Formats: sequence, structure tokens, C-alpha cells
Amino acid sequence: MRPVDLAREHGLSTQAVRNYEDAGILPAAGRTPSGYRVYTPLHARALRAFLSLVPGHGHQTATSIMQAVNRGATEDALRIVDESHARLLDDRRTLDAVEAALHDLAPVPQERGDTFSGDTFIGPLARRLGLRPATLRKWENAGLVRPRRDPRTGYRVYGAGDVRDVRLAHQLRRGGYLLEQIAPLIAQVRSAGGVAPLESALRDWRGRLSARGRAMLRGAADLDAYLRTRDP
Repeated sequence: MRPVDLAREHGLSTQAVRNYEDAGILPAAGRTPSGYRVYTPLHARALRAFLSLVPGHGHQTATSIMQAVNRGATEDALRIVDESHARLLDDRRTLDAVEAALHDLAPVPQERGDTFSGDTFIGPLARRLGLRPATLRKWENAGLVRPRRDPRTGYRVYGAGDVRDVRLAHQLRRGGYLLEQIAPLIAQVRSAGGVAPLESALRDWRGRLSARGRAMLRGAADLDAYLRTRDP
């Protein structure tokens, strides 16, 4: 098989096929007496496996998998696959925790004497959530919540959006997440304009994770076919 034969099947350029070989994604090709590359069905399966791995694992991880296989380190390749699946599982668990936190969010009832212009002060909010005021101040320093200050008293004043952020942070902290892991999510809630838009984003996120999982299955099938061809 010529480079162009492999390239045409996948809509690639012949240079891309040569680059894949140079990168170790394909096994080394034979050469004609005049120096032209000669590929075999083994190379075709290798290219098919790599292109099938990319959607689920990403280009860099798929490259590492194929490089390991082609240097004879199949166990290393399988370990890389396992680690990639573990990352997908971690992403699923994170998504589950975020969705659970959003589901548990509910308006905090106002209590007489603890509001300022319809907002909540740090003490009443902390008591209602079973937190210490020092915890809320720590979360403020970490950027999880940004209460404004009463210009007359200097007290922290938590509006509805701040209360939402505190409750979301509280749920995620109870789920074992670190402040540095929670901060980007809170920022996303703010940029989305609230929880409702984020719920739509999370549905899209779950769809992407499912698509990634299916892609991993397809990649595994083609990788197995390549391994069986390479090491029957």
C-alpha cells in the first residue's frame, strides 16, 4: 500500500500519514529500492485504531497509546487507556456532585431582623446553614462568594446571588471538594447568570461525557483489532 492509499480512506493528506509514522503512531514502513514507503494492512489497522482513539481519549493520549503499542510495550498502552477511563469517571463523579448540589439549592427563608434592604448578613446566613462566620470569610477570600459592604456600617451584605453561591459551595464542600475546585464552578454560575443556565450547560456536559464514553468503546474495539493483527 502507498501512503496515498492510507490517506484516501480517512480523508488525510499523504504528509499526515508520513507524519504519523514519524511520530510513532504507525509502525515503521518498509521501503522500496528507490526509497518509497510501503505500507501493509497492519499500518491500515494502526491508523484506523489511532483515529478511532482520538475522539474518546484526545490526540495526545491516543498518540501515547499507539507509541507504546508500536514499541512493544502493550502493558504501558493499556495502563494509559485505564488512566484515561479513570479521568472520565472522575469527570462523571464531579458532574454528579455538581448536579446534586444544584438540585439541593433552595431559597433561604428570610428571618425577621437579619436582613438589610432585603439582603442577609453574615451571622444569620451562617447560622441557617450550620456554618461559622469565619468559614464564610474564608470562602470570600478564596473568591467563592463576593458580598458587598454596607457603606454605613461596613458589614458584609449577602444578596440572593451571594446566598446561592454560598449554598452551592456548601454542598460541594460536603461532597469533599476543595476550594480551588469549587471556585471555577462558582465563577461559571455567575457568568451564566444563575443556576438555571448552568443546568442547561450541565446537561450538555453530560451529553459530551456520554459521547466520550461511546467513543472510547469504539476506540477500544479498533485498538483490540490492531493488537490482534500485530500480536496474533
